[in-house]
Amino acid sequence: MSRELLQNVRVLDPVSESDRIADILIAEGDIKTVEEKIAEFPPDTEVRDCRGLILGPGLTDIYSHSGEPGFEDRETLESLMQAAAAGGFTRVAILPDTSPPVDNLAGLALLQQHIRNLPPGLPRLYFWGALTAGVKGQQMAELGELASSAVVGFADGLPLSNPALVRRLLEYIKPLGKSVALWPCDRTLAGKGAVREGAVSVRLGLPGIPASAETSALAAILELVASAGTPVHIMRVSTARSVELIRDAKARGLPVTASVTWMHLLLNVGAISGNSKDSGGKNALTALFAYDPNLRLEPPLGNLSDQLALIQAVKDGVIDAIAIDHKPHTYEEKTVAFADSPPGAIGLELALPLLWHGLVETGEFSALELWRVLSAGPAVCLGQTPPMVAPGVSAELILFDPEMSWTVDGQSLKSRSANTPWLGQQLAGKVVQSWIY
Repeated sequence: MSRELLQNVRVLDPVSESDRIADILIAEGDIKTVEEKIAEFPPDTEVRDCRGLILGPGLTDIYSHSGEPGFEDRETLESLMQAAAAGGFTRVAILPDTSPPVDNLAGLALLQQHIRNLPPGLPRLYFWGALTAGVKGQQMAELGELASSAVVGFADGLPLSNPALVRRLLEYIKPLGKSVALWPCDRTLAGKGAVREGAVSVRLGLPGIPASAETSALAAILELVASAGTPVHIMRVSTARSVELIRDAKARGLPVTASVTWMHLLLNVGAISGNSKDSGGKNALTALFAYDPNLRLEPPLGNLSDQLALIQAVKDGVIDAIAIDHKPHTYEEKTVAFADSPPGAIGLELALPLLWHGLVETGEFSALELWRVLSAGPAVCLGQTPPMVAPGVSAELILFDPEMSWTVDGQSLKSRSANTPWLGQQLAGKVVQSWIY
């Protein structure tokens, strides 16, 4: 196995809270040395000058969607993993809404059979088991059987409308010792809405979804967590009021963690209008996004006040992780009117460069803050030991060039789908190498 010496690289490690320029020696799949200057090394070592590059632990995606099995025209497991690797993710957990769903051991075995055919060197793949049979929100899935297998935890990835069922699920799962992820959304309040309710939705002429569709469901979940005592991860936080509720819940000692999807930090509902005034000047590209169906998301992009509250909540640690929620759709599915478009966008290959330039280079986040919520934070939410940059540990690292220019198109994207508002645009920032041992 080859030896590599990376010289003069900027090393980020959120676990040790370290951000420094150093040399790092990688050999036999392990990190051997991390020092300010490594003067002596074996003669067969490949030496690289990495000035201007960033080395950090691999990123972890806490939840995304796979097309395979069932919807391979959108995404296969191999294309999903290649997209993840291209974006710097070394761990990816996928939701159980495949066909068939991962609601019993047979569904899990089918997925495991598929991944045995994947080539080596791809990111580590983890599976969420379904909370309910068929991911339909009606009755419990085979939780006991799934808990004894390789699932990372339980999540439908869809709202659960029956509080009595949620209560039974939390009581049943508590002794199983697995993660539980819930998406707070009241479908009756959301109705047929397509964007966040407010002045912008009125001007757009699109049906709005009130913030209370999320916050009322979240308040109910937090009451059930307080009663059952079962640790719960809150998915897809998107409103300023939700941040307040989670902040209060953590202050009261409730066992909750939370995540926000990456696009909700970069954009708000104003981007859909194509009017920079509506977006509060938070993104110079809003004119390019007008009525783009790829901005039809669940939950919808928030108002400017929501976006600002989410950014601050990540900085404060109220929100523990950034999720990608990569959701591929075919060209035909997305080439429809905005309100008729299926919600979701791809993001595994885009999140790191866009978040880096949209939040770190603008001063909203420090480099360590961003890496913490893309790497260590999601791993901890999954109940895993986070990757780190330290001598004696296996190399689970990525090398990122924040200035490398590339165009988002069918040739550069590894994903089978291209449903992103940044399609056709030139971006800066690319992962140039990954180590996964």
